[in-house]
Amino acid sequence: MKIIFAGTPDFAVPTLQMLLDNGYPVCAVYTQPDRPAGRGRHAAASPVKQLALQHGLTVMQPASFKEPGALDALRAFDADLMVVVAYGMLLPQAVLDIPRLGCVNNHASLLPRWRGAAPIQRSLLAGDKETGVTLMRIELKLDAGPMLRKAAVAIGADETGGELHDRLAQLGAELLRESLPDLLAERLPGEIQDESLVTYAEKLNKQEARIDWGRPAADIERQVRAFNPWPVAETQYQGQQLRIWRAKALALAAHGQPGTVKVDGRTLLVAAGDGVLRLDEVQLPGGKRMAADAFLNAHNVSGVRLG
Repeated sequence: MKIIFAGTPDFAVPTLQMLLDNGYPVCAVYTQPDRPAGRGRHAAASPVKQLALQHGLTVMQPASFKEPGALDALRAFDADLMVVVAYGMLLPQAVLDIPRLGCVNNHASLLPRWRGAAPIQRSLLAGDKETGVTLMRIELKLDAGPMLRKAAVAIGADETGGELHDRLAQLGAELLRESLPDLLAERLPGEIQDESLVTYAEKLNKQEARIDWGRPAADIERQVRAFNPWPVAETQYQGQQLRIWRAKALALAAHGQPGTVKVDGRTLLVAAGDGVLRLDEVQLPGGKRMAADAFLNAHNVSGVRLG
């Protein structure tokens, strides 16, 4: 059985590593073209490309499958299956038709909930108690194909977007490992998604990271967790952007107008629309992330209003 793997970011790396560790013949790896990255904006290989090159795999990076020869190149690999994990490109029907067993995708949610680009962060923002990974057959409509298998996990009370991302990346690799024998033997018929249960996980944007202190503290805590490590929840502090990396909602009566800071011993508390948010880790422009008590050593913030 010959497998083509298509993926780009860190989330896809554990699945490609699993295929290699278990001896599956990966005949080619498709990944996004190198993109400018870092302060120098030099073209950088994706994490998936880096792993593929370490193992001497053939790497393909078409900007689009409409490029001349792109479909012929894919067809020439004569693959039985295409495994897709966070590739970053919608596959046209002409691509889906090429592998003998079609194309499958690991999606970081329990479909049909949270179809789309940012399922991990949207599940945290919504206060979901559990999430997981769905192995699905790819169809033209976004994340709408038949579900082959699922694996669910509880979301930790203090879990961040980055921490949940890493857990689900490993969970997806394990789910595919368990499913591949049945998948290759065509023993996974698939379950049609219930369209009445569909929700969409829209792409994140930096504007969403700005904190509205008039919202309940519990909502703001979820915002802080979901947007760690990107785009990072932020507020205005004396004309500067204060990034908030970790925080905890407390069921206390607000001590002033939303955004008002109170210092209780070595604890930094901010009044919200309902309850109080304890800031645990913050960062000023040009500075390092620091615990709130270290921040208090250098800043007299009692009575200051954020936002």
